[in-house]
Amino acid sequence: MKMIIGNKFVSSSDGETIPVINPYDQSLVDSIPQATQNDVDLAVSFAVQAQKSWKKVPVYQRAEYAMNFVELVRKNKDELAETLTRESGKNITEAKKEIDNIFTAWPAFCEKAKHLYGHVIPNGMERGHDSNVVLTKREPLGVVACIIPFNFPCNLFNQKVAPALLSGNAVIIKPASENPLTVCKLASLLLEAGFPSGIVQLVTGRGSATGNYLCEHENIHAVTLTGSSSVGISVASRAAATLKKVALELGGNDAFIVLEDADLDLAVREAAQARFYNAGQICCAPKRFLVHKSLYEKFLEETVKRVSVLKSGDPIDEQTQVGTLISEHAAIEVEKQINLTLSQGARLVLGGKRTGAFIEPTILADVPASADILHNMEVFGPVMPVISFETEEEAIALANDSVYGLGGSVFTQDLVKAARFSNELECGSVVVNGSSYFRSFEMPFGGWKQSGLGTEGVYSTFDELTNIKCIALKGIISF
Repeated sequence: MKMIIGNKFVSSSDGETIPVINPYDQSLVDSIPQATQNDVDLAVSFAVQAQKSWKKVPVYQRAEYAMNFVELVRKNKDELAETLTRESGKNITEAKKEIDNIFTAWPAFCEKAKHLYGHVIPNGMERGHDSNVVLTKREPLGVVACIIPFNFPCNLFNQKVAPALLSGNAVIIKPASENPLTVCKLASLLLEAGFPSGIVQLVTGRGSATGNYLCEHENIHAVTLTGSSSVGISVASRAAATLKKVALELGGNDAFIVLEDADLDLAVREAAQARFYNAGQICCAPKRFLVHKSLYEKFLEETVKRVSVLKSGDPIDEQTQVGTLISEHAAIEVEKQINLTLSQGARLVLGGKRTGAFIEPTILADVPASADILHNMEVFGPVMPVISFETEEEAIALANDSVYGLGGSVFTQDLVKAARFSNELECGSVVVNGSSYFRSFEMPFGGWKQSGLGTEGVYSTFDELTNIKCIALKGIISF
């Protein structure tokens, strides 16, 4: 696979490559270039020049290019889904759903782009301005670095690249080095769809090299990233030197709270579906399960029944429900976290074993309130720690006792209790009677505390990727 620099598909200038390995069978899928700083400089220079013309292209025409892209994806969706499965270990059913999300996201962003209206501050709104009128409009930032994560590369490609392009920015796309191939193919389809030369650049490589240099580059005007909190803090620090805008969607350790009056069947279904989707590699998945003591044993019993029958195996097999983690290294880290939690007093009731990049769906019961996993240790794998509580105050205090604040959820049939928890949980979104693995393309999605800065979604991403300009018509009104 090649990079896109200018309007050409190129290797790195020094010939260095990175292998892309299928985490299921360790076979070589392809390789990508490890971009040099000179490669990045060249890509940025093309983008800077091209964006000067692109920002003058009418919005309706930008949207036409975007919809051309959507149709090309439709024609190639099976190949894209298979590529995503082979490079990620994501099961093919989930991969197909992720590709299909393009057909929702891009048209939605196109429609929103056509409705980015300005405002008018009329004359006479304050003393001394009886004759003055101020108009506002939104203008592109310039060149936006779109840094894509491994866990949902297509979904986050949608959230970052579509609004950046539609608002008149040029983009430098940097996919994850573990599974960059699907994003590379999507970028090539953007060129095929008619986006002008230079507007779409693609550089590949490790975050520690390529990603860091993008964040520091003086001619990059914004960085939008989804990743871990530690990476986000590093990005913000590097970007600060040139006062870049940053939009950071980071890690989470979402609390899943089951109150005494909850619909238990619903809670079990939501817990099992959300925690083990994508082998647990979801930033906004519930990761701490707080269950009222009156429902605790039944919740455990029913969840074990549901999770124990999930089918693991070759991700390309349509019968497979739980695939691998992104790499064996990632699985080893999760295995260590399981063992740490057991050493801190938890009880293993299901799973717990690792084979290569595969982690068995794991349920840990009777987790002590002091255990790391219930506070600041995010487990990016198929692991469900469960703890009981007695009072609502206890549940709220434990849920909020974390550096993370991405999402949360509460199960109750009492609207008063639902309102209380929605108000008191310290996080960017709260789902009532559903898991925090709830994200529509329309909603403004983002976290509090160390779970991020800014939000993204049709509702708000254009605000993150544009500047407000005021045009003052001084003395335009005469009396």
